[in-house]
Amino acid sequence: MPFPFRYVEFDPTAHGEEKSAFEQLLDLFEQLLQYTAGDAGEALAWLTELDRKYNLTKSDEGIGDFIEELRRQGYLEDTEQGEVRITARTERSLRRRSMEEVFNKLRKGPGGQHKTPHAGKGGERLPESRGWRFGDDIRHLDVTSSFSNAYRRGGIDDFSLQEEDLEVYQTDHQTSVATVLMIDLSHSMVLYGEDRITPARKTALALAELIKTRYPKDSLDIVAFGNEAWEVSIKDLPYLNVGPYYTNTRAGLQRARDILRRRKNRNKQILMITDGKPSCHIEYGKMYRNAFGLDRKIVNKVLDEAVMCRREGVTITTFMIAQDPYLQRFVRALTESNRGRAYFASPDDLGGYLFEDYVRHRTKRVR
Repeated sequence: MPFPFRYVEFDPTAHGEEKSAFEQLLDLFEQLLQYTAGDAGEALAWLTELDRKYNLTKSDEGIGDFIEELRRQGYLEDTEQGEVRITARTERSLRRRSMEEVFNKLRKGPGGQHKTPHAGKGGERLPESRGWRFGDDIRHLDVTSSFSNAYRRGGIDDFSLQEEDLEVYQTDHQTSVATVLMIDLSHSMVLYGEDRITPARKTALALAELIKTRYPKDSLDIVAFGNEAWEVSIKDLPYLNVGPYYTNTRAGLQRARDILRRRKNRNKQILMITDGKPSCHIEYGKMYRNAFGLDRKIVNKVLDEAVMCRREGVTITTFMIAQDPYLQRFVRALTESNRGRAYFASPDDLGGYLFEDYVRHRTKRVR
């Protein structure tokens, strides 16, 4: 049975304190789920084979016992067809694990909530203070300045604290951003012996968890694109996989722009993960395709869409996980048309690049 990675040695102490036998196997099982696009049966088959080769379980226990414990703790459930599938608990665990892995790879992770150069309500406290206004959070009261104002006004003999004396610390303005993450599901994402879809899927899981836990006022939508483009729910991210598709970048941008038009967030952006140049689009209900080089007819349609995004205040950031010279030429044209950003990243570095860009740029477009 072929494996998508090389197994060296399972070290239970590699990530801190030693874990229980169940936790060690759960770690490995969830890693395997990333490679099987959430297929529990396939992941368990790989785990069983790894146990046979490397004796992962003790002599008095086996993978069958581990599977029963997964059921008991709510990580697995049986379908009416007699198959096993992961549960919502496992889906949440995969998102959390993906986010932790990305943060562990970052040399310097985000230090908290994102800021803008504008002072406003909520957020990290600044050293400057101003007069209190109705609605200000009393937790940001500058006690020293407030008492000093009262003292200067009435002196020690007639000391009283009035509303006009109150001052509050200014705070960094925190904004919300609407993000659409576009993921290329064309067949090239698994061609030539390189698995690019697993890092892309893991990055999507991590971003979903980041926004849910760190930036709950932000919105995240997922758009997958191949021959066409369609929305993917956060719940279904673990099962995202490639197909026998061309690359319809235009359709992905159109769907993303439609979604963002419905969002009320002031800041809007598209993050696009791709490994190939656009190779098709739909015109008059039929697919026009050309996988050889950069077809001017296809590319121009994509660039037109990028310009429309720019006019609607939507920034496109492209993350390229291939070094195809045709792709580089296309991305340069796309970035210039939208005035967006672009990164060339290896699959292993994809999550770090995307997280750092999200953290650094999400609030810089406030007007």
